[in-house]
Amino acid sequence: MSIARTLWQENADLAEAALRHPFVQGIADGTLDRDRYVGYLAQDAIYLEAFARAYAIALASAPDRAGVEAFAALIGGVREELRLHDGVAARWGIDLAAVQPKPATLAYTDFLLATAATRDVGTICAAMTPCMRLYAYLGQSLAETAGPGPYREWVDTYAAPEFEELARTLEGLLDRYVRDQATAAAAYRRAMQLEVAFFDAAAA
Repeated sequence: MSIARTLWQENADLAEAALRHPFVQGIADGTLDRDRYVGYLAQDAIYLEAFARAYAIALASAPDRAGVEAFAALIGGVREELRLHDGVAARWGIDLAAVQPKPATLAYTDFLLATAATRDVGTICAAMTPCMRLYAYLGQSLAETAGPGPYREWVDTYAAPEFEELARTLEGLLDRYVRDQATAAAAYRRAMQLEVAFFDAAAA
């Protein structure tokens, strides 16, 4: 079994906690308060900018051309996510640039950027993979039951085959570059914990 698949299975408890989270379920059934969703999108935009920077550091550290090309494609995926956020913000009159990061957002972005700056490429992948795999899992899990509510675009974005392909690309890089599985496991677990904490903050 691949390292990425093993780590995902080892963190199934946190994946299920995220899926059952009231915030996520509110997105799925359309009952989530609009202001909470707007606040979440603004924080997520801050997070995604840091996520793109971490990818850029990984790209610069990639030991082979395959890694360079894969990380470049993954950065493109983040750009598409940010465009989704920008589109919602424009429709709803939200100034994303005026938003300040919450403590949960800073905890996650600081973790990502510190890992990217001080760790090897395999550990960077371990810290970043949970976001991609978790959101693909949430989107796919909710796609068949979510209604045509105001947040259906969120579900469809993460349920899309294109997003699944990006998640698999990053998992492939994780399998390719990890050298210390214990260190990778710790980074992966920490990122999963921060994902759930991000939803906690969004619901507060």
